[in-house]
Amino acid sequence: MINRRELIKRLSAIPIFGAALVSPFEGTARVSHQVPRRDYFRELGVRTFINAAGTYTAMTGCLMPPEVISAINYASNQYVNLDDLQDKVGERIAQLVHCEYATVTAGAFSAITLGTAGVLTGMDPDKAAKIPNDLTGMKSEVILQKDHHIGYCHAIRNTGVNLVLVETAEELRKAINDQTAMLWFLNAHANSGKVGYEEFVAIGKEHGIPTMNDCAADVPPVENLWKYTEMGFDLVCFSGGKGIRGPQSAGLLLGRRDLIEAARLSAPPRGDTVGRGMKINKEEILGMLVALELYLDKDHKAEWKLWDEQIQLIANAASSIDGVETEIHIPDIANHVPSLKLRWDQSKVKVTPPEFRDRLTMGHPSIQTVGSEEHVGITTWMMNPGEERIVAARIKEELMSAAT
Repeated sequence: MINRRELIKRLSAIPIFGAALVSPFEGTARVSHQVPRRDYFRELGVRTFINAAGTYTAMTGCLMPPEVISAINYASNQYVNLDDLQDKVGERIAQLVHCEYATVTAGAFSAITLGTAGVLTGMDPDKAAKIPNDLTGMKSEVILQKDHHIGYCHAIRNTGVNLVLVETAEELRKAINDQTAMLWFLNAHANSGKVGYEEFVAIGKEHGIPTMNDCAADVPPVENLWKYTEMGFDLVCFSGGKGIRGPQSAGLLLGRRDLIEAARLSAPPRGDTVGRGMKINKEEILGMLVALELYLDKDHKAEWKLWDEQIQLIANAASSIDGVETEIHIPDIANHVPSLKLRWDQSKVKVTPPEFRDRLTMGHPSIQTVGSEEHVGITTWMMNPGEERIVAARIKEELMSAAT
């Protein structure tokens, strides 16, 4: 099987395909005929692809609607005071998603770090300047469930706190002490932890300790944008460049006004803080607001129906090959969209799933998928309209070529 280094090497040598594919927003954001359009990625030797995988940062997340791009362009031509813009946008977002306050951050990871910092410092800028090396006068522990401990917890540790891992509600209560700053919940692993939402929030309130929920990839459904703040979580974090289709560099921190105002003490434009490098400028802030407005206003049922039809089309094409099995499923929480798993009898289709994924990546057009040693995983929600037919045809073609 081709290794990753060899794959990247080959990709850079293959002519780029797909410039003529239809945009998902065709007709609303055409480039003026008076300005020659440069194919920058082709010039750089960077290959584009059809995204049949999902909203992965490594694959640059999502494509923004033309209204978002227009807002970004609008903001790029004028100066404003950054804090003034964050104030007004924060108020507007809070109204839209029914919470006390909000701020735009540099992704969900940034929202976690800044939110944690706000919990530690309150409105004391001197404390904000001490994070992460000196927590004198601040609490130093954040408690979370063992099943919720993942690599993104580094966003919490950025503030210098120690993570305390527990399993049961009883352990959680026993772990709380005078150094407990916050309780942190990973929404994507809600079903694997032993302490559920309501009990987790109740324990926090019982002890007067703020609770945070990391919901980075948990839109759709749209209701999640207010479900968890209404449930009682003090802070909730979302990625902006996934289902909401905002800038990939943006995120949302929602919840209690006092904690979010405190979080902004560690955010740009302030300099001597842990969040100074988490810069979010006027373009992303305005683009994030417009993306959220569009997302809330769209026909979510019609969009879901489209995804269902697209994934079924690909499943039908694949299952027409003898020995291939298809499974359409919807993840319970994160990336909650119609998805497809392809498996096959390798005595009939003589290629492994990783090899098959490599063939899709190396082919024309290049198609990015996910999966494991046992299956190939596909979603359509990040595709341009019409690309599902290309993907269906390519999958069928590759399966047929590997079949005996």
